[in-house]
Amino acid sequence: MTEQHKQSILPSSKTNDQSHTLSRRSFVQSGAGFSAALYGISALGAEAERKTVWEEDSWNPNAQFVNYGKPLRVQPILMYTVATPRKERSWRSWGDVLSDESAAKEADRIDKELYSLSEKAEFPLEILPVQKVKTTEDAERARQSDHDIVIVYPASGSGQLLQACTPPDGNAIIFARHRSGATYYWYEGLSTVYLQTEKDTPGARTTRLGKTHVDDIVVDDCDELLWRLRALYGVKNFRGTKIVALGGVWGKYASEAPQLAREKFGMDLIEIGYGQVEDRIRGALKDSRKMALAKQWTETYLSIPKTTIKTDQQFIVNAFLLYGLFKELMAENGATAFTIKDCMSVVIPISKTTACLTLGLLNDEGLLAFCESDFVIIPAGILLRHITGTPVFLHNSTFPHNGIVTCAHCSAPRRMNADRYEPTTIYTHEESDYGAAPKVDIPIGQEVTFIDPEYATGRWIGFRGNVEDNPFLPICRSQQDVRIQGQWKKLLSEVRDSHWMMVYGDYLKEVGYAARKLGMRWENISDV
Repeated sequence: MTEQHKQSILPSSKTNDQSHTLSRRSFVQSGAGFSAALYGISALGAEAERKTVWEEDSWNPNAQFVNYGKPLRVQPILMYTVATPRKERSWRSWGDVLSDESAAKEADRIDKELYSLSEKAEFPLEILPVQKVKTTEDAERARQSDHDIVIVYPASGSGQLLQACTPPDGNAIIFARHRSGATYYWYEGLSTVYLQTEKDTPGARTTRLGKTHVDDIVVDDCDELLWRLRALYGVKNFRGTKIVALGGVWGKYASEAPQLAREKFGMDLIEIGYGQVEDRIRGALKDSRKMALAKQWTETYLSIPKTTIKTDQQFIVNAFLLYGLFKELMAENGATAFTIKDCMSVVIPISKTTACLTLGLLNDEGLLAFCESDFVIIPAGILLRHITGTPVFLHNSTFPHNGIVTCAHCSAPRRMNADRYEPTTIYTHEESDYGAAPKVDIPIGQEVTFIDPEYATGRWIGFRGNVEDNPFLPICRSQQDVRIQGQWKKLLSEVRDSHWMMVYGDYLKEVGYAARKLGMRWENISDV
């Protein structure tokens, strides 16, 4: 990522009585103000929002990649006790933090560490002031702050006090010290009496710290803390996602998937029928101003280096017309995500193109856009997108053989690292030989992470791979042969005629951690 993309949206200065928020990409908080944030306008109503889409700079390939998400609010709690000498008795616990003076120094260390961590993070963190806790009453007051996650620093004190500091719902990370500063008692005292383990099924065993898990413990390593916070940021912004579903919703081989998305993840699935938008699409095709703008955007797109066209240019123009119309629908419904059903049939005669390129364009600027409206895979894609801060690629997969799987679809993003545009040729859509579909070539050797959902059972498979080739087979246009890392033969019993999600980089730790927080069963076959 170039330095121009590593910008903070808030000042980096901070005082001890204020929270601080930092981020490294361009971030916009989602919610009621989405339309204003997306288009740079106040809440002027749907008609005004529609007009703002059709401006010359509404599509700009040089614009910063934007993440739409709310900062993760973190409440640090330093737990300690004041040790009083007692003659001829054991009076002092393990550890260095056993006085108000040593606690003040430790709170300052925590504050500086978390501030440095928030500067390093590529997602927005809001760090609240450290709360020093000596009593259960102190702990109760500290937990009343408006926060998403508590980080407990258990320097010293009783198990009862640790329970008071740690929310039983599991929204906590416990950071203990061995060699990173003052030694803590609780780097010795933590055990499965207090913590859930991988052997525990949800609700099967009550621990002293409720749902807090052994995976929620970090010793010394702030990088270990950072990736957990990244996962929790993803969970926060995934839950309750608003997504426009043009043509309705479904689940491939799992009809219950949309309802589970609503019930389990609180997703707001906004179903819009084609009858509601057909006249708008046909009207846009006759609108000389919108068509002129779509043609201008097309010329700009084709000027991006390493862009080749092997289809009728009018298909690309019409794809940009759909781009504007889909953004209208999202803005009108306050949604940052979009999906389309019957994209290989119903939309084609209405729009005189395919939606393939359009979905890639939306993903390339920071929105979330998926074909096929398949809610078996879409929740995994939204979570992965928020965790990584980069576009994700929904694709079909082939039968694994000799450690290789081919991943292919016609709607791939080309800005997969949120910065550069990968080499791309625009063809027709493979199955219809019509429209505009990008063939995006991923760099050879690029490491990628996959999520493969087991229909709607609540079980996700995760693994890594490396791109070995970008072939040109008579299958969906964007296609990669990927060598699977780890025990690839385990996938043979997981082969399903369904969809996977792909993203650049290694995010298996984050996704596995997030999956447990969401009540999902997770299996990582690359790190067995």
